[in-house]
Amino acid sequence: MIKRFKVSFSKMFNKLFKKKGACIGIYGPPNAGKTTLSNRILRDWVGSEETMGSVSHIAHETRHAKRRNGVTIETNGHTISLDIVDTPGLATKIDFHDFMEQGMSDSESKKRSKEATEGVIEAVKWLDDLDGVILVMDSTENPYTQVNVTVIGNMEARNLPLLIVANKVDLPDADPGVIKEAFPQHPMVPVSALEGVGMDSFYEALAKQFG
Repeated sequence: MIKRFKVSFSKMFNKLFKKKGACIGIYGPPNAGKTTLSNRILRDWVGSEETMGSVSHIAHETRHAKRRNGVTIETNGHTISLDIVDTPGLATKIDFHDFMEQGMSDSESKKRSKEATEGVIEAVKWLDDLDGVILVMDSTENPYTQVNVTVIGNMEARNLPLLIVANKVDLPDADPGVIKEAFPQHPMVPVSALEGVGMDSFYEALAKQFG
């Protein structure tokens, strides 16, 4: 009787406290395509009307982290459930004059700059609550940036899994191979989140890295 009770209690304990899904943050510099990737994931696995947020050619469109719980992904016979966090773009410098050059007024530019700075701080704080990171890089740009190196170094110090996404491969000057050469110690998947190119490979890598 005691043995049976121990077994039953053990099963109940595991059921109550078993982790349902990893919490994964989507990081990267402004305009790398983080929200576009987040929206693509939701459209593929949650519903065609689901979005994580709006996108814009102007940097720092996303200025507050947004979380979507329980995204179930099925690929190659594997099923994983993830909580996805779309974070504001990380930047080492945010200047309101850059927003004015995009046609915003002085007051609007200063407001955007303030919110973007607060968004960077929020994104950094989220690192304490994550089980892993998807780092989105623009495959048309130099990957050796302070933002990319800082995020990768932070994940390595925390011993947390990291998946690099070389985005925008649909553009003619894209070169995802440069990203792979820059950070060969981590898995990398070339995609176009906008066009849906390479997403099957992305989901396979996602399941392997975070499943």
